[in-house]
Amino acid sequence: MKTRVRAYHTISLNRSISHLLPAFGFMLVPLLALVALSYVTGIAFPKIIEALVISSSRLFIAFIISVIIAWFLVIWLIRGRTANPALAMFDVLQSMPTFAILPLAVHFLGAHESIIIIFLILTIIWPIIFSIVSALKQAERSWEEAIIMTRLNGLSYIRYYLLPLTAPGIVTGSIIGLGEGWEALIATELLLNVERGLGPFFNQFSTNASITFFGVLVFLIIIFTINKFIWLPLLEKSHELIEE
Repeated sequence: MKTRVRAYHTISLNRSISHLLPAFGFMLVPLLALVALSYVTGIAFPKIIEALVISSSRLFIAFIISVIIAWFLVIWLIRGRTANPALAMFDVLQSMPTFAILPLAVHFLGAHESIIIIFLILTIIWPIIFSIVSALKQAERSWEEAIIMTRLNGLSYIRYYLLPLTAPGIVTGSIIGLGEGWEALIATELLLNVERGLGPFFNQFSTNASITFFGVLVFLIIIFTINKFIWLPLLEKSHELIEE
């Protein structure tokens, strides 16, 4: 019996290693691509990493704020009589041309870090809002009846019902929102003429088509890797939470 158990664990370990090694190797691809980009452009590798970290931190801050605001707005407004007016308001605000008001915002508020984050929030938040709304609308009536019968409320209601229910919407909206956010990030950095970040990096080589193409390719590899190893597993996990 012990021999069988030991053999089973050995097989499981070997399978885990066989799955982890290709994944780990694939995760090294962005790093190798960045090294290659440094070699092609002649820019020091630490400077490329610095630009990536600075821009990523701006996007990350805007993303966290967007998720928090979107979740609370939907939970607060998409209920009862406020649902239809709130959805109409969100739809109108979503259609607002964000970059059209960027010069106006810069004129009154100045060209600084917070402007970039504000405009990233205005880009990222809408897919998250509508994805959470869609997730709430897919809730089965039997679930709501079970909540009433069990008298689940307060923090328990949020933890065991609202968060698992809205998790797929948060993840799906995040994937879409961050995809748009990366594009808005570079565009905003270019328009505001910031000194550090990916915007200045791409602007520096805007006249060199081959280097720009290579930089964009590396950028896409990084985004694909993030989606593959972070967001897709989170999406699967969020659907498991609903089933539980």
